Amino acid sequence: MVRPCWRPSTEGDRLLWHKDLGSHVSGEFSMAVIQANSLLEDQSQLVSGPLSSLNSGPLGTFIGVYDGHGGPETSRFVNDKLFSNLKKFVSEHQEVSASVVKKAFTATEEDFLSSVREQWHTKPQLAAVGTCCLVGIICDGLLYVGNAGDSRVVLGRADRSVTGVTAVQLSRDHNVNIASERDELHLLHPDDSQIVVLKHNVWRVKGIIQISRSIGDAYLKKAEFNREPLLAKFRLPAPFKKPILSAEPSTSTHKLNSMDRFLIFASDGLWEQLSNQEVVDVVQSYPRNGIARRLIKVALHVAARKREMRYSDLQNIDRGVRRHFHDDITVIVVFLDPPTRNARNTCSIKAGGVATFILQK
Repeated sequence: MVRPCWRPSTEGDRLLWHKDLGSHVSGEFSMAVIQANSLLEDQSQLVSGPLSSLNSGPLGTFIGVYDGHGGPETSRFVNDKLFSNLKKFVSEHQEVSASVVKKAFTATEEDFLSSVREQWHTKPQLAAVGTCCLVGIICDGLLYVGNAGDSRVVLGRADRSVTGVTAVQLSRDHNVNIASERDELHLLHPDDSQIVVLKHNVWRVKGIIQISRSIGDAYLKKAEFNREPLLAKFRLPAPFKKPILSAEPSTSTHKLNSMDRFLIFASDGLWEQLSNQEVVDVVQSYPRNGIARRLIKVALHVAARKREMRYSDLQNIDRGVRRHFHDDITVIVVFLDPPTRNARNTCSIKAGGVATFILQK
């Protein structure tokens, strides 16, 4: 059965959409997205149920947050392709693993670069579009994380030594404003003194982009796209022999336990406004129903205060202009509950435009 499940906010912000509460194999979840760009560049999905094409394959929950840049094309592509690629490799290997996650990223990257190549003469600007890609898979008591870019997943873990819940970051941010990321690029490109450049107090790869890993951005990965008819502002003055950005995700595996309460997956638009612990404190302090929407509202209040304006005034700013005040923000809160008899319930939900806010069950 397929039915509409996302709805616009009734609280006055027509650019906010949300699914306040749903069920997945391991508990409940809440999702929300706020648009700031003229075209929504954030895409996301949650799929719960079979993780392979085999009837005997593993069951679990897949979460994906895809924060696009330069346009929505790559994030939309990843939203359509990545999970099917993952299922293919899970079926081949008969298990979920960090290696399978990496293979799914690589296959999706190759699929997108092939699409860029096929459309090079009609849509050359596709070579300058990319997306951050954050994935989490909950299966058999383990959480597998794969990340390329600066979206982030944070765990809320109960701590007996303190009151409340402690934030534990489970993903690595690939943003060159972090010194270790700049160091990594310098090691990979020892002969290029301009591999990272400080412009207007912000570090950027080749003076262009802040992230060091992504899917897409073909013009920074394949020299064949660093030429006309791509717009001159995207073309590098000197040819390059190896990719400048990488699509390889950093991966990690975490054994979940009874102290692990929930996971927050979000694009960097949330983390620009709130710290890991602030986000965890909000989730711990309020009811589950609508918690993703509440997190976005808290973040927007912070964004408004930074510009010395009222939240109600920020709500009235239209998309496009809104990007000067905050980014697109996607939030998925996944609660980790004890197993129940209904653990085989399945669902599939995608976010990334009104037409694709659907739930399959």
